[in-house]
Amino acid sequence: MKTVLAVDGGNSKTDVALVAEDGTLLARERGPGFTPQSSGVPAAIDVIGETVRRMLGDAAATPYADLVSAYVAGADLPVEERLLGEEISARGYGADVVVGNDTFALLRAGASRPWGVAVVCGAGINAVGVSPTGEVARFPALGRLSGDWGGGYGLGEEALWHAVRAEDGRGPATLLLDVVRGHFGTRLVEEVVLGIHFGELPSDVLHGLVPLLLAAAAEGDAVARGVVERQADEVTVMGVVAMRRLGLLERPCEVVLGGGVLTARHPLLMGLIERRYAAQAPSATLLVADVPPIVGAALLGLDRLGASPEAARRLRESFSEPIPAPVP
Repeated sequence: MKTVLAVDGGNSKTDVALVAEDGTLLARERGPGFTPQSSGVPAAIDVIGETVRRMLGDAAATPYADLVSAYVAGADLPVEERLLGEEISARGYGADVVVGNDTFALLRAGASRPWGVAVVCGAGINAVGVSPTGEVARFPALGRLSGDWGGGYGLGEEALWHAVRAEDGRGPATLLLDVVRGHFGTRLVEEVVLGIHFGELPSDVLHGLVPLLLAAAAEGDAVARGVVERQADEVTVMGVVAMRRLGLLERPCEVVLGGGVLTARHPLLMGLIERRYAAQAPSATLLVADVPPIVGAALLGLDRLGASPEAARRLRESFSEPIPAPVP
């Protein structure tokens, strides 16, 4: 029986799973973040290898599986998918290798069929769409450079921006001023800015402001609500544009929402998103992913092997238990 080594590589963790062709979950493990754009492709692939060896034991030899099905952050462009795939192939991790963006895994994990649209709002924001005939719609997803806005880092940065301007008088009063001061335990927001500027604070600390931003918006702060409304606009427009490109806007289509900002299911943000989709894509059905993207990576691998629907059902049932915490 053939096997699939599924990989879900994200900025904060790397999940791997070894799955049999009949959908049986043979092993799984979680490792540190997958960051090819900052650490380089070889170092990122090292993370996969180290996590697999921890899963299978140091005595495990390559190839680890018949197919490596890797859906990872940093594979935003076809050339990046190719480079990552070539590195995995060179390591001999699998006899066959397929690499794609992790948003495709979110879609396959959350949708009831192999097509639809997925929008991820985690550290950043991205969306993909797949038509019933296999056509694909996607975005470069390179941040503001490619027209993107939002995600955990973007929201945190926006909260800090408004807090700074409220503090120095360039902007309107907002609860975000006290939110930022309280979160970082500083007298001035400017201290946080300088801490990040001089490298005393990592920039990813801004992610911690997202729940506080949402809470301030829910309390009626106009500035915070404006930021949250803009995020809802972005989550909507990415999905709607993907549907329009594939001719899915006028027909029933599942839109899978994932990433930490959306899976937190904050009532205000989710309500705004639901109303916008109802107005712009009334035939769409919104789904919040209830299984991890590693399931989607494995399902895409099983699809490639031509596995049965029963195999897919068995695999989904195997992921009812949480994956262990990331290794530091």
